[in-house]
Amino acid sequence: MADRTWRIAGINFDHMHMGDNLGMAHEHPRVDIVGVSDEDPARMQSSIETFGIPEDRVFTDYRECMEKAKPDIVLLCPATAHHGEWTEKIAPYGVHVIMEKPFAGSLAEADRMIAAMQASGKTLAINWPLRWYPPHVTSKRLVDEGAIGDVVEVHYYDGNRGPLFHMADKVETDDAFRDAKNESWFYQKDAGGGSLLDYLGYGVTLGTWYHGGKAPTEVTAVTDDPTGLEVDEHSITIAKYDVGLSKYETRWGTFTDPWTLQPQPKCGFVIKGTEGTITSYDYEQTIRVQTDEHPEGRELPVDVLAPPNQDPVQYVIHCLETGRKLDGPLSPETCRIGQQIVDTAARSAAEQRTMPLVG
Repeated sequence: MADRTWRIAGINFDHMHMGDNLGMAHEHPRVDIVGVSDEDPARMQSSIETFGIPEDRVFTDYRECMEKAKPDIVLLCPATAHHGEWTEKIAPYGVHVIMEKPFAGSLAEADRMIAAMQASGKTLAINWPLRWYPPHVTSKRLVDEGAIGDVVEVHYYDGNRGPLFHMADKVETDDAFRDAKNESWFYQKDAGGGSLLDYLGYGVTLGTWYHGGKAPTEVTAVTDDPTGLEVDEHSITIAKYDVGLSKYETRWGTFTDPWTLQPQPKCGFVIKGTEGTITSYDYEQTIRVQTDEHPEGRELPVDVLAPPNQDPVQYVIHCLETGRKLDGPLSPETCRIGQQIVDTAARSAAEQRTMPLVG
């Protein structure tokens, strides 16, 4: 299998990350992009030009794409509330699916996705881009090595200036595009918009990873109530575990984007263990580790990620070729715990009270 070429199609361009994910497929030495599909041809144009996708591999009907392109793996990037619908559309074709974050718009929808893929006998992976950031991977390695003892707290703050400030590859948009909030699915409640559904899944899914697969017992969440918008741009979630409290905060409206200049507060994680702490910030080249031996803290260089652990396309293909089970934030098992927390947080914010973990 290590010599085979994997056929990949990109279907549904709702999320701008499709361009990034197709870029990973394009760079893989044994991947052929056999098709792209979206009902709106304009949304595919940038990828078509960037990756030199020929006209006979471009479709506006996903069924025609699946039947003619015959992919092995499908990259899906629909709006959050339509993840279940699109998984159920694609699963009967007997292909592996890499769904771009978040897992789903609800726990019920996530369970539909799991059931659809189990029925097909193929692999479902959920891609969280933070999973591939070297500081967060390095932090997980140190946690697993026992560098800070047992994890008791995870503190997360993340977001950006807003989803309309950039396109694929973080290309910045203009003021007119940014001001058209009510025209974007990101700001539509029925489509699964809002900073909580966009970013909380990152924090609680990687938080579950750092917590060793533990789930909290109860969740308390608060969201803002911006005038003229259907969805939140800021949320704070407190999750109560058997070892203590962890905090997960999402923000559309940071002062700067973390991939250009880290805002204050910095975007990323602070992990507290029984024997030390780690600060792990997005895009930074070092992490800071505090232990009994070095209470003053030390700056450590982040790990250099190598294939097949640089991106979701590499990793999923590696797992398929070796028979390795998906683990961590890409696995439905870990992601389902994250989705439980997200659902409970959304309900807690709506009802303005602490809620036991759903599901």
